[in-house]
Amino acid sequence: MKILVLSDSHSGHSFMTHCIEQLKPDFLIHLGDHYDDGEVLQEKFPHIPLNQVPGNCDTYRCPFGAPNVVKCSYGGVVFFMTHGHNHHVKSGIGALVADARRNGAQVALYGHTHRADCHQEADGLWVINPGSCGSWGGSVALIEIEAQKVSACTILTQADL
Repeated sequence: MKILVLSDSHSGHSFMTHCIEQLKPDFLIHLGDHYDDGEVLQEKFPHIPLNQVPGNCDTYRCPFGAPNVVKCSYGGVVFFMTHGHNHHVKSGIGALVADARRNGAQVALYGHTHRADCHQEADGLWVINPGSCGSWGGSVALIEIEAQKVSACTILTQADL
């Protein structure tokens, strides 16, 4: 199973569309800034399920009451996803990691910083920021799940595709 994680798209649709066409993911996750970009992707690729959260720039771009944090499961793996601004990730990921652990997550997803990161904590928690996939190309994260665990996490840029 392949999950494409996008964040901080800021209305840059071409790179996201290119990634989806090239990688053919089973699921899409959009971590905000601009929430309505996720809706555009859902219209272009209605056969690929989308899950998303709003970012700090999405006050007027998403449905009222859209949750800032979503806990969900893909292939038996529990995900904790948020844009990250409410966890103050620009100052560090400690609050995010603690919240993900409290929620029993195996993967913590966040954006907001525009800096890609994919690493595994000592206790096995995957912490992933896809970076920014805005119109300038940026980066995305591709997560692969096999046998109910993360088998790979790759940060991909325009040069990789």
